[in-house]
Amino acid sequence: MKKFFFMANLYLIPITLGESELESVIPVSQTAIIHSISHFIVENIRTARRFLKKVDREIDIDALYFYELNKHTDKKQLHSYLEPITQGLHVGIMSEAGCPGVADPGADVVRIAHEKNIRVIPLVGPSSILLAMMASGMNGQNFAFNGYLPIKKGEKSQEISKLEKRIYTENQSQLFIEAPYRNQQLLDDLLQTCQPHTKLCIACDLTLESEFIKTQTIAAWKKSKPDIQKRPAIFVLGK
Repeated sequence: MKKFFFMANLYLIPITLGESELESVIPVSQTAIIHSISHFIVENIRTARRFLKKVDREIDIDALYFYELNKHTDKKQLHSYLEPITQGLHVGIMSEAGCPGVADPGADVVRIAHEKNIRVIPLVGPSSILLAMMASGMNGQNFAFNGYLPIKKGEKSQEISKLEKRIYTENQSQLFIEAPYRNQQLLDDLLQTCQPHTKLCIACDLTLESEFIKTQTIAAWKKSKPDIQKRPAIFVLGK
């Protein structure tokens, strides 16, 4: 007899931003959804397994299937990652931290899911980008996330100047990130490049006990630079 399968869903599963308490940032109701998923698309298998054990220590990790999605993944493989859905099995996407699909390679799989008419369901969880924007006091009606700035000093300074110009010509807040071990250098470049009256919000260790969020002018930051080296951070420029 031919078997018939219902079309399952693709769930976008946010995870904690570092070692914060799960209950403080992820709704308890999501535990049941996570239990219903046996196939996961993840940036790092080790991180994903650790998060799932955080959700419920009774989860049988060895019974689950993991597909890695990072800069080393051959994009030709992505279609096969969604194959379990056609067999009636839910698939979940998890980022390294925060929300999948936002500043994250998960967007490539989500695009394929829409092309295949697969239902995409985003779950509630922490987004460092939105949390920083909310807490910055900057214009939240018009803002742009710019990812990483160029590494080379000259190119970086040019990009900072371009973003600062948009603050005043388009009334648009500008958000960006840096590899944590280069945070201090980026802060120095911002202080050297931006106008004294331009405002900068530095949001570090969001949702963690060591959380630090402060907005003040470039001139004020020059008087008291914080130690943000090797701390996950979001930078927001505004007026």
